[in-house]
Amino acid sequence: MTPDAAPPGGPRRAVDTGGLDTNGLDAAHLHLSRDPVMADLVARYGPLEPLRPSPDPFAALVRAVLGQQLSVRAASAIAARLEAALGVPDAGSAGVWPPDAAGRVLALSPDALRALGLSWAKVRTVRALAEAAVEGSVEFAHLAGLDDEAVIAALLPLPGIGRWTAEMFLMFSLARPDVFSHGDLGLRRGLEQFYPGADPLAVVAAWSPQRTLGARYLWLARD
Repeated sequence: MTPDAAPPGGPRRAVDTGGLDTNGLDAAHLHLSRDPVMADLVARYGPLEPLRPSPDPFAALVRAVLGQQLSVRAASAIAARLEAALGVPDAGSAGVWPPDAAGRVLALSPDALRALGLSWAKVRTVRALAEAAVEGSVEFAHLAGLDDEAVIAALLPLPGIGRWTAEMFLMFSLARPDVFSHGDLGLRRGLEQFYPGADPLAVVAAWSPQRTLGARYLWLARD
């Protein structure tokens, strides 16, 4: 996110944000705050730290799968056990996995993965991710160079990876700024709560190119 630099010798460009103090806001927050509802949420919660891309997209997607339909605590415990089984240094710290991590996953039997706490469905998905990485059918290291829809298209053929998971991967692992998951229940309810009667597609479209930031504020306000 690039700071909204003021012209030399002049004040920061004024925007109509319903009285929100825009001092210190970067360009992303200023853009989002053109929406009065978002301006209120930015004022309430303050500016959010920018997301950072994961240094290890394969590991990030495996962790995302492990977290499906689980609490953060439960998912973190399973991830730590898996990382320990893979010989990842500082298991559980969300660090970078070794280059041959996918091969190490495949070296574990399905029963061994199940014993770490993965459901059978997640065992199948994690092994499919590892196979895709080893065979090169998905080049995880190159996903960052693809546009959003191309990333989604690369991931959707994998078992257990739906559009929601792919969109979360774009947001939180690749730090893409302009993603919104209309299939996310929390986001849908947030739109209903804060924009009653409005067209949700039109509301979210107006946030572009900062739809990810808008989604983060809706989640924050719903918590």
